[in-house]
Amino acid sequence: MKKVNPLLIFILALGVFGIITTEMGIIGVLPQVTQKFNISTSQAGWLVSIFSLVVAISGPFLTLLASGINRKVILLTAVLIFAISNMVYAYTTKFDVMLAFRILPAIFHPVFFSVALVTAAKLVPPEKRSKAVTKVFAGITIGFAFGVPLTSYLAEKISLEAAFLFGAVVSMIAFIGILAWLPSMPVKEKMSYGKQLGILRKPQLWLNILTVIFIFAAMFSVYSYFAEYLGQVTHMNGLWISIMLMVFGVIMIFGNFLFGDFLHRSITKTVMMFPLLYAVIYLFAYYLGSYLIPMVVIVLIWGAVHSGGLIVSQTLLTSEAKEAPEFGNSLFVSFSNLGITVGASVGGWFISHLGLHQLIWSGIMFALLAFLLIMIKIKNIKSSSFV
Repeated sequence: MKKVNPLLIFILALGVFGIITTEMGIIGVLPQVTQKFNISTSQAGWLVSIFSLVVAISGPFLTLLASGINRKVILLTAVLIFAISNMVYAYTTKFDVMLAFRILPAIFHPVFFSVALVTAAKLVPPEKRSKAVTKVFAGITIGFAFGVPLTSYLAEKISLEAAFLFGAVVSMIAFIGILAWLPSMPVKEKMSYGKQLGILRKPQLWLNILTVIFIFAAMFSVYSYFAEYLGQVTHMNGLWISIMLMVFGVIMIFGNFLFGDFLHRSITKTVMMFPLLYAVIYLFAYYLGSYLIPMVVIVLIWGAVHSGGLIVSQTLLTSEAKEAPEFGNSLFVSFSNLGITVGASVGGWFISHLGLHQLIWSGIMFALLAFLLIMIKIKNIKSSSFV
């Protein structure tokens, strides 16, 4: 392969950043979306849950189907779809149209991730592959740290259209960079479908999958309505909410390294501790949520623990998918998004029937369910790879 442009790894990370900004940026602008379309908060929450549901359903199958297609074609198609979808969000006047264009990019979401990570590894010498993959994966955390709050800030200070056009511009820059600098990458060696699907026969894998679903449901049943909660319960204005989203995201970067260190020391204790820690944070958010300064402190801790959920869940699931790591990663993307769908939907139900403040109990419920499954596995499957 000819020498590639050194900026190409950055462009792939930018594509990941754009995808995360598109998927999660909607959380920070739900108040503006409810006003624009004159809908309820729980209805607007479908923009979060429908995206995740489609990723959950289509992820593994499309990753398998795409495993033989030229990687450059896949990457270009995915980022172009995300750019077009953001432009539709900016200008549509119909909520149903916006909802439909949450489905389309979600189909390409897991495929882009798997292919971008594989591509990054192929573009550099073997000794630099882990660093290249890490840089591309960093687009996720940076998307949470800056993409989500910046989307919220643009919606508050300029317009909702400007917020969505930001996501479109990011994806178009990634499209141009991939088109110009990435060489054609046809697949030369392909793992059989049967070998990849073989890991699904492992009962321990399915127990881990269910645990991951509950962990993400615990995380996103509340985080999906983060802006609404701070606005209505803590009585923060739009600027304060944007700042809190930014702080939450920046702290996530720190939390990623913190929980990585915890996992290095003891995977079992870290996995067991995580859902209980999240439940405790939710209790503080419930009882102190109406007080500004305590809630600011809670958001700081919440952001660090939230990022831990990503790395803890991935470690938990992929520990049972070592025979087919790429397919295992697609399972993580898929079922974590199913957890987001379940969490956002149940959270919306809590808001509709019990009120926004009671939303916290949905997160506590899922956190305790995740803890119960973890304890079952630790007790009954002593030889599990994460114990």
